[in-house]
Amino acid sequence: MRRVARSLLAVVLCAGLLSACAPAAAPAQQVLRLATTTSTQDSGLLDALLPLFEQQYNARVDVVAVGTGQALEIGAKGDADVVLVHARAREDKFVSEGDGINRRDVMYNDFVIVGPQADPAGVGGAASAKEAFARIVAASAPFASRGDDSGTYTKEKGIWASAVITPTTDSGWYLSLGQGMGETLLTANEKSAYTLTDRGTWLSMQTKLPNLGLLLGGATVAENQDKSLLNPYGVIPVNPAKHPGVNAELAAKFVEWITAPDIQKLIGEYGQDKYGQPLFYPNAAKP
Repeated sequence: MRRVARSLLAVVLCAGLLSACAPAAAPAQQVLRLATTTSTQDSGLLDALLPLFEQQYNARVDVVAVGTGQALEIGAKGDADVVLVHARAREDKFVSEGDGINRRDVMYNDFVIVGPQADPAGVGGAASAKEAFARIVAASAPFASRGDDSGTYTKEKGIWASAVITPTTDSGWYLSLGQGMGETLLTANEKSAYTLTDRGTWLSMQTKLPNLGLLLGGATVAENQDKSLLNPYGVIPVNPAKHPGVNAELAAKFVEWITAPDIQKLIGEYGQDKYGQPLFYPNAAKP
């Protein structure tokens, strides 16, 4: 009887020792849902940055890259934890309506007008985007519009309004695509059309667009004479008070991470070696 008891005790002790010596289970990986613009995706910036965040915080970032309007709608439904977008008036509205909190500047580039190398509308001689659009209309030259409720499309509509022009697809020259920036550029290249694009996506895709040239905006952001074409990006955590299901803690960490000096430095260096200039310029400031 004692022999059986000793055997049972040995088994218990052995099991306890094995349990104590076993490696601790790794902490569960968190998930951050990021709704952002196609320009951050098409330019390759997210592929360069996000693995660093994932490694540092043991997280997986699920990215939905759409137009800014759609990204903000996703956030307003509580289906994202944080948004990274570029349409300041709409960002401010998102915050004022209680869907987002603590917007922070992240970076900027600018918009440029690209089009067929022959430039039949004479866009290259225009002094501003407003004048360039008027020349496109006068020449009835093809214009490829994203038409997708993006920050770029918002900027495009503003330029048309400043020129007191309302383009429609009935005109035959205005092509409303409902596509992201990359697809819009490819369509413009195929159809020898003009289009408005952010400089970052243009630079990253330029080798795929042999029929297009940069016609208005200068060779760099500093050389762009039309200062209305500046294109700032902001990051906004979705408001947990209105949308309790969001991962507010990880979203806050993401905001602090992407606005931190070391990541800002990486943003400012991205593209420099390949294109001779950054695709985005960091401009985060303390809250």
